[in-house]
Amino acid sequence: MKESFADFINRTRKGKKRVVKTKDISRKANVYFEIESMTTMQQENNPEKYFIIERLRRTKIEGKLANPKDANKIVVEYRIGYYIVGKNGRMDGKWTWGQYTPMIPINDFWGLINKAKEEGTILDEDLNQ
Repeated sequence: MKESFADFINRTRKGKKRVVKTKDISRKANVYFEIESMTTMQQENNPEKYFIIERLRRTKIEGKLANPKDANKIVVEYRIGYYIVGKNGRMDGKWTWGQYTPMIPINDFWGLINKAKEEGTILDEDLNQ
């Protein structure tokens, strides 16, 4: 069978500063975020699907933002996604980032949120901004 999820995360994420590059809504800028913290949790009824919540801190902007008044603010954002074992093509049997909006059972949603708070991925000070 495929690599375990724990081994996959350890191999690809642990010990590295990971940067996420996104396009601004204007399509005229790239925005870079560093992953400061992450929490993962297996879906209760699917051993081949793991949810992830990440705390991201904006580190760089290249280009012109659609909303330039926010350009000088320190921005912390949260990203919820999932990894799933691929079933097709070159990703068959391999962990891959889910390309669609995550669908999450309600118990798993609250479990993920509570676990992220316990692990320090979600910070109380961010909730009061």
